[in-house]
Amino acid sequence: MKVGVIGTGMMGKNHARVYSDMDGVVLVGVSDINEKSGREVAERHDCEYYKNYEDLLAVEGLDAVSLCVPTSMHYDVGRIVIEKGKHVLIEKPIADTVENARKLVSLAKKAGVKLAVGHIERFNPAVQELKRLVDSGKLGDITSILARRVGIMPPRIKDANVIIDIAVHDIDVFRYVLGKEPESVCALGGKALIKDREDYADILMKYNGTNGFIEVNWLTPVKIRVLNVTGTKGYAQLNYITQELTLHESVYEKTYDRFGDFVLNFGEPNKIPVEVKKEEPLRLELCNFIEAVKGNGELLVNGNDGLEVLKIAERIMKSMGK
Repeated sequence: MKVGVIGTGMMGKNHARVYSDMDGVVLVGVSDINEKSGREVAERHDCEYYKNYEDLLAVEGLDAVSLCVPTSMHYDVGRIVIEKGKHVLIEKPIADTVENARKLVSLAKKAGVKLAVGHIERFNPAVQELKRLVDSGKLGDITSILARRVGIMPPRIKDANVIIDIAVHDIDVFRYVLGKEPESVCALGGKALIKDREDYADILMKYNGTNGFIEVNWLTPVKIRVLNVTGTKGYAQLNYITQELTLHESVYEKTYDRFGDFVLNFGEPNKIPVEVKKEEPLRLELCNFIEAVKGNGELLVNGNDGLEVLKIAERIMKSMGK
């Protein structure tokens, strides 16, 4: 399987690193308008450098491409990659607008190529275990799901606000874990340190019977990536960074007081560390992409998933008056 990487920023460098170490995969080349960055990555992984990505796409036998350029370029570059008949994984978000996302999904379907979207947290082993907990009914009916994704702003991000850049991770995880789309969204946020883009937001989403809340910002000086889920049978705590997952099983009995009124008597919850096989999510994501291209299974995150997440993100921004 011959692959290429377009864009050698932070994520592109990591895509190239993982591909170069995958069995059955050959990293043919990388492309970036920044010659210094592109050549460094190419030399590190013993592949070709192309300043023009269309020259990379012209390489005979190239099967698949990771697209890791800035968000504002996803549609223009993605369209050409798809029209050249290459399977493509586009880093999140799928595009800068819902309209462009729809076009990419349509183009991929017409061309018969796989379109994956890099919502990497779905591949986090702790998220996979949480999904199994929820689906098994261990937590009962889910009443709330809460995420905190905060920290200082990455200097590389210059064309997306905090919702499009990082809140989309948790928007996608909520969809995946709950298996639902939000009925309504409401958000408050603004521009605290960055004058041209929102750098903080508090997002409330209402699902059928479940409340979802996301706190996201580029202001908190400490990097926090956590997810908490409360259900009628228990509570789960997840740390995206350490890939730790803890289940707290509720212990209670239903009784009646001396007046005949119904009461719940809660005991000490059972705290159960959930075993998680820790692995690099990006490696799992790229393996899923390559296997799907080979015809071995389906994409865990496809173009339609990326489109739906972007739709929700746009609804959130509209609720903020943007």
